[in-house]
Amino acid sequence: MGKKYEAARAKVTEGKIYDVEGGFKLVPELAYAKFDEMVEVSGRLGVDPKHPEQMVRGTVVMPHGLGKTVRVIVFAKGEKGMEAKEAGADHVGAEELIEKVSKGWLEFDSVVATPDIMGAVGKLGKVLGPRGLMPNPKLGTVTFDVKKAVTDLKAGKVEFRVDKAGNIHVPLGKASFGSQKLKENFSSLMEALIKAKPSSSKGAYLRSLFIATTMGPSVKLDVAEVRGLFK
Repeated sequence: MGKKYEAARAKVTEGKIYDVEGGFKLVPELAYAKFDEMVEVSGRLGVDPKHPEQMVRGTVVMPHGLGKTVRVIVFAKGEKGMEAKEAGADHVGAEELIEKVSKGWLEFDSVVATPDIMGAVGKLGKVLGPRGLMPNPKLGTVTFDVKKAVTDLKAGKVEFRVDKAGNIHVPLGKASFGSQKLKENFSSLMEALIKAKPSSSKGAYLRSLFIATTMGPSVKLDVAEVRGLFK
């Protein structure tokens, strides 16, 4: 470990479980890289993703965004295509845009599609699927309301999804946001995550939560407190 990392780690009390207020006050101070580090929350959920009914997945619009520019493309035709452009989509198109992506062009972060064109977009499954970019009606990215979809994504709409081991990893914003904005983004995420709890999940749903900057050490949060705050 480098000297800067060790200096950051020395600020974290070994074995201590931090309350939300204390954790988010500390974590921005742990950033030491030359770039503005992202703060991420990681946690363990009391679900078994092997069972489809326990697959936790959803979206949340962070009130303060993520501090980065989100490049959005929209597969749409005619009036809906114009609506997407007016909403701020970076690229809009139909067959020609599908063909471009199929050939390996991936200079975008999020994808929206109207339902009428999903049949053609489906052939991009092998390209977009592994990257988590395939439009999905459950996530609001297959819709005729392209204006709202693009606006939300540009504003900081984030997807959360439990992995095969029952863990989640979600960005909360830049370290430069400071503790208050990061805490408010965290609150929005927790509300959405609690709401997404499967009815078949037994026992404690939130098992552990950690926050950390891109390069810095992690800070363990008091899960019992979080459970109480977001019932």
